[in-house]
Amino acid sequence: MFALLKKPIRTKSRPLETVKRTLDVGTRSMPLTIKENRRATRITLRIEPGGRALALTVPAGLRKVEIDDFLDRHQGWLLTKLAKFSTESEVRDGGQIALRGVPHRIEHTGSLRGITEAVAVDGEPVLRVSGLEDHMGRRLSAFFKKEARKDLEILVARHAAAIRKPVKSVSMKDTRSRWGSCSWDANLSFSWRIVMAPPVVIDYLAAHEVAHLKEMNHGPKFWALCKELCPRMEEARKWLKQHGSQLHAIDFE
Repeated sequence: MFALLKKPIRTKSRPLETVKRTLDVGTRSMPLTIKENRRATRITLRIEPGGRALALTVPAGLRKVEIDDFLDRHQGWLLTKLAKFSTESEVRDGGQIALRGVPHRIEHTGSLRGITEAVAVDGEPVLRVSGLEDHMGRRLSAFFKKEARKDLEILVARHAAAIRKPVKSVSMKDTRSRWGSCSWDANLSFSWRIVMAPPVVIDYLAAHEVAHLKEMNHGPKFWALCKELCPRMEEARKWLKQHGSQLHAIDFE
């Protein structure tokens, strides 16, 4: 996120505007959403999870020329930040994708029937995908969702038993704003994309949401409990901060 202090322009009470346009950043054309906010005192530029779009919040009444000037001056910042998102984000035959932190080569079997499976070929981790080649992304996402559920149900059960709290349900979603959630009635949900991360990160996510069963906040007691359940919590949080957006950037459609 990049922010620049900016004095708001006083305007009459009028409907706030939301403008959608595209912005050229280097060789990429990025969808850009510009939202006015009466409380904003500065321009705030954010890269959406996955690095596929940009969002700009501006003070109400800010002139277009000032917005364009801000965007022009921060082309270098955008180029630097967007560089961390892999250009190899498309699921394709011969491409590479991680499963539990281990890079796997994607191999389309050519068979219309069969299962998606993780195997070793001459010592190389491979994800074999059958069906139509155009459906590889969907088949891989379904496989990852199944593998994520298998891992997280085991980890959630272990951590919940440790704090003696019941869990009502565990569900898999493809959320971009958060990796997991815990409802007041003990329903836990997780982003299945976490299965691409190393095991310690998957374990941390399970511990994080289970800790909310006892501490529905992010206070000191919550973090102490989270670390008790997952001693390598800081390592996992650092990994998510550095690499989490890259998992969101992978296009399975």
